[in-house]
Amino acid sequence: MLLTQALDRAGTGVWAASSVLYFTFVVGLDAGQLGLLLGAAGVAGIAGSPLAGHLADRLPVRTLLIGCHLIRLGALCALLAVTDFRVLLLLFAVTHLGDRAAKTLEMLFATRVAGERRATYQALSRSSANAGYALGAGLAAIGLAVGTRGAYHLLILANALSFLVAAALVWRTREPRGHGPVAAAPSEGGGPDPVAAGEAGAAGAAAGSAGPGPWRDRGYLRFVLLDIPMNLDDSILGVGLPLWLVAHTSAPHALIPAFLVINTVLVVVLQLRVSARVEGPRRAADAVALYGLMTLACCAFLAAAPGGGVWAASAALLAAAVLATAAELMRSVSSWELAVSLAPREARASYLGVAGMAQSVQKSAGPLLLTGAVMTAGPAGWLVLGAAVAGLSVVQRRASLRRLDLLSGTPTPAPASA
Repeated sequence: MLLTQALDRAGTGVWAASSVLYFTFVVGLDAGQLGLLLGAAGVAGIAGSPLAGHLADRLPVRTLLIGCHLIRLGALCALLAVTDFRVLLLLFAVTHLGDRAAKTLEMLFATRVAGERRATYQALSRSSANAGYALGAGLAAIGLAVGTRGAYHLLILANALSFLVAAALVWRTREPRGHGPVAAAPSEGGGPDPVAAGEAGAAGAAAGSAGPGPWRDRGYLRFVLLDIPMNLDDSILGVGLPLWLVAHTSAPHALIPAFLVINTVLVVVLQLRVSARVEGPRRAADAVALYGLMTLACCAFLAAAPGGGVWAASAALLAAAVLATAAELMRSVSSWELAVSLAPREARASYLGVAGMAQSVQKSAGPLLLTGAVMTAGPAGWLVLGAAVAGLSVVQRRASLRRLDLLSGTPTPAPASA
């Protein structure tokens, strides 16, 4: 499965680095059409996570994941023969729907197979995925240097080939026996795990009298809502840093590729070490607070970058890239661990499908927030954003700890009486 994800992300890296140029120079879309295409894809991606979670409660995760790879394969190959904008809109939306659904299904698969070692699996997954993404971006650079229609078509076929190989590799995997995609592991004695049973009962009560359901569970929906700003490091690194460098600082444009290099190298090298230190849901809740502090520090460096010369601005922007990556490392272990731990076991698939919406919503709304509000306000906008994320991270931590206490049956300490 790790090899599958690495190959999948390599193909995604090829497509991410070439898709905008392909639609602009080969298909001939204007800026308005391109914006509509990307916006529709973002909305479709938001629907992919809950749809995958809903289906995973009823069908094997392995079968659904193979289906997602094949759907993306078909939609991408169809792009080679389509020039009508309305059909392109549909195909690109289907591709992103399958992409987000596949990521959720991979998480569900790992949740079931890795069990309590899911944090380690997530670290290995992110390291292999980042390495694959970097490889794909490097391969795309070769095709973009050629720049012909045939070169762009080869890049699309390379991404399609990654989906085909990924589907074949998933076919060779085997899910553990048991009912449902997130069945609890048995205890050492072979019988039911009393701790797991207690968690399931408490989670069912937390989800409401109508039974576990993420859309009726206000506590879990609060977690998902607060998790949206806990993913802003993605937009800060991919959108905020490059645009801020170009429009508001004197740093050289050649510095922009260094941001991706820093992010990729640090994630590959440090993800396992960070995950080893953030084991269990309570440490994951503490990592959320660290995420807020690192984001605040990152935004402070971005706010300070326009005030210096070339060297000072470059140093501030590089420091911001390091801090954004550190925040990503915190988020990668805390968000997933809490999404799993705060969900009732018997309905974990549908809950994780809803949790996956946080990242999709951020990918759609985050760039608009940065370009339309934060950077328009100047350095003060970055400081306000950092302070807001830090404050919300404290709220998220407290809310998560309260829900963990509820699920484990630990009474919340009552205030001392007068």
